[in-house]
Order: sequence, then structure tokens, then C-alpha cells
Amino acid sequence: MNYSAKVMDHFSNPRNVGEIPDANGVGQVGNPTCGDIMKMYLKIENNVIEDVKFKTFGCGAAIATSSIATEMIKGKTVDEALKLTNKAVVEALDGLPPVKIHCSVLAEQAVKSALADYYTRQGIDPEPFVGKLEEDCHHCEGGF
Repeated sequence: MNYSAKVMDHFSNPRNVGEIPDANGVGQVGNPTCGDIMKMYLKIENNVIEDVKFKTFGCGAAIATSSIATEMIKGKTVDEALKLTNKAVVEALDGLPPVKIHCSVLAEQAVKSALADYYTRQGIDPEPFVGKLEEDCHHCEGGF
């Protein structure tokens, strides 16, 4: 499989790895059956993502997409972060092989899952902002 230099860089030197103990938004997506699990931690102050960290169990593409997604939302408002798409993640990495596109979808969902948790902690129903979060792992059905 051919990976871009950016994918290799984010895999070899992932940014924002770890946990935020006092995070006010935490989301986890993925499925042990697939092998890719992403956990995202957000520290949001005054509607701005002040800090973001992630822990990903998965392939190199899963780690790279998690890393770039955190870079793309750090310092942004909650509204800007909600607009993050898997397509933007793929473009920021200069592309991904077709069988690894699901990793970018997981990265988008990890961000949205953490934002949904943030809204829930504020006593706000997250669905109008975040939409329905897909919990299934339908991309696994085809195998790798």
C-alpha cells in the first residue's frame, strides 16, 4: 500500500497523543472486532477547543487520521470542529488508499462523539448539533 509522506509523518510522529485528565468532552468510536478504536479527549473553554488529545488502537492510517484530526480542530470553536469531515481529513493527509478511507470516517466520528459528550455534560441534547452517531462497524464486513 502506498501512503503519502504526510500519512507516514503523522504515523511516525503522531501529534497530541495522550489523555486530558480534566477533559470536558470524551468520545470513543470503533470496534474491537475491526481492530480500530479511537478515543478523543477535548478541553473546551468559552466554546473553543483549547486542548485535544487522542489514543488510538489500530493501523498506521488510523493513527495518522487521529493525529491530523486533532491538529485540525485544536484552537477552533465547537461549531468549526463540528464541520470536520472525513473528506477534509483525507485531503489534509494528501490521500489515503481506498481500503483505509474508513479510518478517516472513524476520526470524524471520534471528534463528533467527544463533542456529543461535551454537549451532554452541559445538559444539552447533542443530536441537533452532532447528528446521529453511527455505532456500527459496517466497513468491517468486506474484510481487509
